[in-house]
Amino acid sequence: MDPTAVWYGTGLGARTARGLLVPASWAYRAVVAGRNALFDAGMLTSRATALPAVSVGNLSAGGTGKTPIAADLARRLYDAGAHPALLLRGYGDDEVAVHAHLNPAVRVLTSPDRVAASAEAAASGCDVVVLDDAFQHRWARRLVDIVLVATEQWQLPLRLLPAGPYREPLSALRRATLVIVTRKSARVDEAERVARAIATVTTAPCVRVVFHLDELRRVGASEDVRALSTLRGTQILAVAGIGTPRAFARQLEASGARVELQSFPDHRRFTPADADRIARRALNADSIVCTLKDAVKLERIWSRASPPLWYVSQRIELEDGHSAYSAAIQQLLDARPHVPPTR
Repeated sequence: MDPTAVWYGTGLGARTARGLLVPASWAYRAVVAGRNALFDAGMLTSRATALPAVSVGNLSAGGTGKTPIAADLARRLYDAGAHPALLLRGYGDDEVAVHAHLNPAVRVLTSPDRVAASAEAAASGCDVVVLDDAFQHRWARRLVDIVLVATEQWQLPLRLLPAGPYREPLSALRRATLVIVTRKSARVDEAERVARAIATVTTAPCVRVVFHLDELRRVGASEDVRALSTLRGTQILAVAGIGTPRAFARQLEASGARVELQSFPDHRRFTPADADRIARRALNADSIVCTLKDAVKLERIWSRASPPLWYVSQRIELEDGHSAYSAAIQQLLDARPHVPPTR
């Protein structure tokens, strides 16, 4: 069964599966608590990065929007005169390609050892690093610790893996220096309710962000651009191999389209057979639309004989907490080496 169906499903099968997984969640919670206790007591110690670092992470297993937030931070740092590098754990080549697409002037490095990668970034002339998906990576010390919580994943009680999507309990937010509540298809009042709940467990400032779908671009011909409004009243096949595919489908539905969703596991390594299956399923659709994360992988195997494949990326809008977001970026800028390298 799809993990998301177990985590969020309301049917008897999903509820039964969650119940069977509860003992494993208790064991997982104990392991997480023990590890964090060792770090808090100083028995496990983090190492300093070679450059000022900001971590962008989450409490749950994907789907919160950390990639566009990390990309936005890197872009704002670059626009302010910094020389940022994005450090990824290297889980999938899709994230590397996405960041290269969003910020072609920003260096992207992959390594499970973020401290070593920060030294490589410093040697290449960078002066600040953005650690993508590193909240649980406590081995690397960071100046700013940003944690994302997705409104769409807020379903009480908050269950830990494997019975639910959460990697850590809500109390872990006490380690954060900034919390960002994100939403894609959820209402603004739902995001406000999540922010109020978070304020009861941490004194860290809380920022609220909404993700909007950007314009449509054709895979393999990104200069071919269409407004999202052209989807209104049409039948589309939405393709998503991300943490929360249903939220992506709802965003497309909000544009006025009739949406059929074909979802894949997060970080799917698409095969030619996958591409053929998508094309066949879209025979009665007016358009096929995927995420940028999926487009960078499907582009290599999409047949010219198949219908055009379009993608959309996520554009962020700060709804609340502008000053806290700006202050975090300024803190990183102020901590850079005094003599910046030449671009």
